[in-house]
Amino acid sequence: MEISAQQLSTRNARLLRLATYASVMVAILLITLKAVVWFMSGSVSLLASLIDSLMDAGASLINLVAVAYALTPADKGHRFGHGKAEALAGLAQSVFIAISAIVVLQQGIDHLLNPRPLEAAWFGVAVMLISIIATLLLLAFQRHVIQHTGSTAIRADALHYRSDLLMNASIIIALILAYYGVPGADAVFGIGIALLIAFSALQIGRDAVQILMDHELPDAVRKEAMALARSVPGVIDVHDLRTRESGQQWFMQLHLELPGDLSLTDAHELGEQVRHTIIRRFPQADVLVHKDPVHPQPSAQTQTAD
Repeated sequence: MEISAQQLSTRNARLLRLATYASVMVAILLITLKAVVWFMSGSVSLLASLIDSLMDAGASLINLVAVAYALTPADKGHRFGHGKAEALAGLAQSVFIAISAIVVLQQGIDHLLNPRPLEAAWFGVAVMLISIIATLLLLAFQRHVIQHTGSTAIRADALHYRSDLLMNASIIIALILAYYGVPGADAVFGIGIALLIAFSALQIGRDAVQILMDHELPDAVRKEAMALARSVPGVIDVHDLRTRESGQQWFMQLHLELPGDLSLTDAHELGEQVRHTIIRRFPQADVLVHKDPVHPQPSAQTQTAD
């Protein structure tokens, strides 16, 4: 059963809002638990995780505002909609994450040079296990949302939470090693986590910049759009396909080569067939079609006669 562009937009808007609410709720829960146990233990790896969760909460709040703005309809000042607010949110997230990486790195180096006793390690382990379960549940829902919407903001959020899984597992190992007297384990793991966070920030920032710079849609999408246009009877060829992404909206512009003796009405109807053929396959696409007349070249025999 085909879904209309309006139904797709409504469904995606609902999924995006639910994803942002879920992310904020999980971040607040984890911040509360980690803050209590870090205060009890003084663990630098737990501090790293706490700061990371604080950044998660800040990024999720940015997402909440950005997604709500991105979903507002196009207006006089923004004829192409407000979708790039999602990419701006992703860029802001990368800055937050990079700051958290620097703070954790500084704390890790300080604890490595000036070791401190670790208390309440098993409480920390329990909190990390709760964090892993909550993060897995959130990621499962985010994966569902990304599959249906392709949201840059939710993808950035999910990337960060995926790195949290490895981080939480490493913190459990660090706490256990520190509890059994392995010197510097907690600090070393904290430094490793900081480097992982920095790498995540780089990935998120790069993806956001690509969208803000109107990077083309994937080659597979472009090739399929060209093939769909060429499949419409009466189209001689297609060229100059240009694409970009803005939030939930794709924009495509292409030139159709049509017989030069077509009437304006027939050329328009053929262009509309191409446009609807592409939209049926990609309901999120806004397709603009330009028609180029192609006149048959005179044959060699005719040229000789002339």
